Amino acid sequence: MSKCGCMQSVEVGNLTKKQTISIVPANEASWEDLMAVLGPAKCHGVRCYCQRFKIPNSQWNQVDDDERAYLFRTQTDCDHPESDTTSGLIAYLDNEPVGWCAVEARTAYNNILTSKSLWIGREDDKSDEGIWAITCFIIRTGYRGRGITYELARAAVDFAKESGARAVEGYPMITTPDKVITWGELHVGNRNAFVAAGFREVSHPTKRRVVMRYDFE
Repeated sequence: MSKCGCMQSVEVGNLTKKQTISIVPANEASWEDLMAVLGPAKCHGVRCYCQRFKIPNSQWNQVDDDERAYLFRTQTDCDHPESDTTSGLIAYLDNEPVGWCAVEARTAYNNILTSKSLWIGREDDKSDEGIWAITCFIIRTGYRGRGITYELARAAVDFAKESGARAVEGYPMITTPDKVITWGELHVGNRNAFVAAGFREVSHPTKRRVVMRYDFE
């Protein structure tokens, strides 16, 4: 698992400042850095800690914030840079943790495998561990609108490939300039970020959601 880095121009007041965006596997980050990004974030009305696609719907209300945090810490294996397992990427703007992207084998996401709409017209082997999934983006308040989601999507492709994936997919929302989508819905990412990262659309299960895929073979 190698670090991914890039340079990006961002607007700071009326000035353009060059800042370094570095993206690392979550196990190379500290728990404090992960919490700086995910701690204040709420999805589905709770602090999800990227468990919504993992915990079966029938059990969701039985798991509290502390347990979700524990599961997340275990899955990311943060604070252990020597580890060869993790479940996502952390983005830094200069040295400040600003963004998160969940990416790992699709088989880790129970509620994706059991979803009816995401599999309409598809004949994929759901048990195939070589297919990875990008399920969540979180950008800290104050850092949104700077293209960090786009950089995380590109880095997730590289990370999945380096980890042995044969393909990686995502389930983003379609955004339009004249329609506001709440942040809670948009945690899956927007279609434009996936297109910019080289994904192709493979299905359109709902009016606003698409399944995007990047094949390495």
